[in-house]
Amino acid sequence: MNTTEKQKLSVLIITLNEELHIKSLLEDIDFADEIIVVDSYSTDQTVPIIASFKNVRLIQHQFINYTSQRNFALDQASNEWILFIDADERLTPDLKTEIIATINTKSPDNAYLIYRTFMFKNRKLRFSGWQTDKIFRLFNKTKCRYTEDRMVHEKLIVDGPISILKNKLIHFSYSNYEDYKKKMYQYGILKASEKLKKGQQSSRLLMIFHPVYTFLYQFLIRLGFLDGLKGVTICYLNAYSIFIRYKELQKLTTSSRI
Repeated sequence: MNTTEKQKLSVLIITLNEELHIKSLLEDIDFADEIIVVDSYSTDQTVPIIASFKNVRLIQHQFINYTSQRNFALDQASNEWILFIDADERLTPDLKTEIIATINTKSPDNAYLIYRTFMFKNRKLRFSGWQTDKIFRLFNKTKCRYTEDRMVHEKLIVDGPISILKNKLIHFSYSNYEDYKKKMYQYGILKASEKLKKGQQSSRLLMIFHPVYTFLYQFLIRLGFLDGLKGVTICYLNAYSIFIRYKELQKLTTSSRI
């Protein structure tokens, strides 16, 4: 890679009914050389909002799972350097500066993890398992690909060195109870399909004890109780997603035997 020239950055976003967030995000990433939104046929105002930004390329593509959607988006990017960001994430000015400086260093690593600050109704959630949350967001696409064996909570396979950026993303994941519960339900459904594909099975013990363990681990060991009622809510909904996973897996396993 020629590092004597300024490196160009492609920002990729996948969306479905993100009218609440998408305008603010697109206004926030005007420093990018290319912005591509892959939308899975939103039924709200997401598409009209995106279309109002003339510097944004909109592609509509049928959603199968998160991994396939992300890899499809990667294939559309013109530049090697990728910033993959969700509609409910925001960059601070310091993070933007760090991203541009990082990809233009003499010998950048191939991928960078970024810590995230989890926002609960616009207020920072300090514990409940989210205090060490970090995720791959910045990487060189010639050295990275999302593994196909996951349908949700995607895993980026990186060929080469990895580092962590100093500045954090702001993650506005929790806007209200019903939306977050719906998200956790969808994650549980996809995880069930993923486990079925791997030949794994559900059981009544797993359906009961894994969610209970998840709640207690996040609430006690990961200090969710220090977040008060917010901590109870987040820990419960994360455990709920685990319960849905095994309940759906049991249904899928039963139907596959018929």
